Amino acid sequence: MSLDLSVVIPLYNEEESLPELVEWIERVCKEHAISHEVIMIDDGSTDDSWEVVTKLSREFDAVKGIRFQRNYGKSPALHEGFKAAQGNVVITMDADLQDSPDEIPELYNMIVRDGYDLVSGWKKVRYDNAVTKNLPSKLYNGVNRRISGIKLHDMNCGLKSYMRKVVKSIEVYGEMHRFIPVLAKYAGFKKIGEKVVQHRARKYGHSKFGWERFINGFLDLLTIQFISRFGKKPMHFFGLFGTFTFLFGFLFTLSLIYDKIRLGDNFGITNKPAFYLSLTAMILGTLFFLTGFIAELISRSAADRNTYLTEERIGWDK
Repeated sequence: MSLDLSVVIPLYNEEESLPELVEWIERVCKEHAISHEVIMIDDGSTDDSWEVVTKLSREFDAVKGIRFQRNYGKSPALHEGFKAAQGNVVITMDADLQDSPDEIPELYNMIVRDGYDLVSGWKKVRYDNAVTKNLPSKLYNGVNRRISGIKLHDMNCGLKSYMRKVVKSIEVYGEMHRFIPVLAKYAGFKKIGEKVVQHRARKYGHSKFGWERFINGFLDLLTIQFISRFGKKPMHFFGLFGTFTFLFGFLFTLSLIYDKIRLGDNFGITNKPAFYLSLTAMILGTLFFLTGFIAELISRSAADRNTYLTEERIGWDK
């Protein structure tokens, strides 16, 4: 029997919030008659989070758990959750209770009823620090909208819903969880929507993310843009730069040789800065070409990079 919904929850040191979160999800899904599973991915927690997940799995048939041997990050956790998800709709949410499970029915209906491929939450009213989180987040999302062309106000919101085909068609690795809408767009999914969702004040613990996520996020966005355009044809990028750079140096060299022939011994080629400029350009052009060839070989024989050490799985034999 197929499931209506998979709720994927990556977590790291969230032992206090998990019981309340699961009970809330169970209550909402039962009220709206949504058959579901709750997949909790423990990203190498150092507290008792896994023991709590194990207890919840025994108490609730819908709860399943995956435990990493060490901390890999949110993207690997989502990757494993997406790979395991069996529901027709997949919803992701954070484990810290800042995302409200009351949003689940509408997010589910926007996929099933309204035909969206992906719906991203927008925490229009936030309870984070205005200087250290809200302001950088607005700048960050503004840059994302400009570069990606996707008009979302809160691309990094953890509360999202997906058609099952979307999560099975994209590869989330590194720290690419911030740009899942971009990955979906380049995978051919065009109907991407947005829903204003409630942002709740953190009840337990503290945030696991710092300022470095904004710098890393910008670099990851550039990576996605490059890979999506040139990942299957890297020679189109490196070869273009190599051609122009090499031609620039070669034409400069021809002009120097012409001047040497015309002016004779009075013209010393090696004394001219243009000689070294043209030589450097030709070398760089050749290196760009070689980089393109090597990238082509790598792209055709890349090994699986999304393999993670899983220590334990629970609830999958129900």
